[in-house]
Amino acid sequence: MEYLEFELPIKELEEQLEKCQIIGQESDVDVTETCKKLEKKLADTKKEIYKNLTPWQRVQLSRHPNRPYTMDYIKALCGDSFLELHGDRNVKDDKAMVGGLGKIGDQSYMFIGQQKGYNTKTRQYRNFGMSNPEGYRKALRLMKSAEKFNIPIVTLIDTPGAYPGLEAEERGQGEAIARNILEMTRLKVPIIVLIIGEGASGGALGIGVGDKVLMLENTWYSVISPESCSSILWRSWEYKEQAADALKLTAKDMKKQKLVDDIIKEPLGGAHANREETFKTVSKAISTNYEELKKLSPEELEEKRMEKYLSMGVYKS
Repeated sequence: MEYLEFELPIKELEEQLEKCQIIGQESDVDVTETCKKLEKKLADTKKEIYKNLTPWQRVQLSRHPNRPYTMDYIKALCGDSFLELHGDRNVKDDKAMVGGLGKIGDQSYMFIGQQKGYNTKTRQYRNFGMSNPEGYRKALRLMKSAEKFNIPIVTLIDTPGAYPGLEAEERGQGEAIARNILEMTRLKVPIIVLIIGEGASGGALGIGVGDKVLMLENTWYSVISPESCSSILWRSWEYKEQAADALKLTAKDMKKQKLVDDIIKEPLGGAHANREETFKTVSKAISTNYEELKKLSPEELEEKRMEKYLSMGVYKS
């Protein structure tokens, strides 16, 4: 288990508890009372730390190396029913964008999302979750297939942004993202968007237009990352915590601004602290929202989706 800087008091107490339990096992000393006190202190410390997280600490949690990624969610939700689909039928198969058909219960869904790597080798293979234009074109191809066969779409967002390389720009990165945003506004099937980690810039918006947009509790959604914002405003990354606060990028801020529809609660300590519980909560959220959306006709879906996005940023005096 890896610990973030603000989680070090938890690490210290867990190590103390482990040592206490080892002493109890290896000697005749009764350490039951001491262990109980440490367990209580650990539980209280966890509650205190995770109850008062700053925006920057939530950003750190969203990037936690043990946090489940898109394929973890898909495998947990769909089991063996998931069939991955590849390629944009034009240039290549983008490994940073994954997608395919899968079932939750008896209901089929088209799952699409950015996938990050678990170690140096897989991070390079997945391009750190940063898609090229081919990834967005693959995503659109899958969405159009879902529309053709009347299958609801679920997108999972976890990206530091679209790949900003020269070759990506040459192949039309901006156009690919803009095309997806346009096409997603008029798809005639339900679209459920889940922000499961980082939701940065156009890279997130390229698969982020939906009838229901849900954010996990310790994720962020913003036009720019705190580090990039800090480097633009202060010419240094040192002010990333101030930038995170000013950007209002947390799930609570997004809900308050009516930019997302709901917040999915995470287990104490983040999604990685209890993966099974997280997967169950996400599965229930998808099914519940789909049950609501399937009652609407294709025309109503399209109309409500357009209304939802046209009303964003509009203030009435």
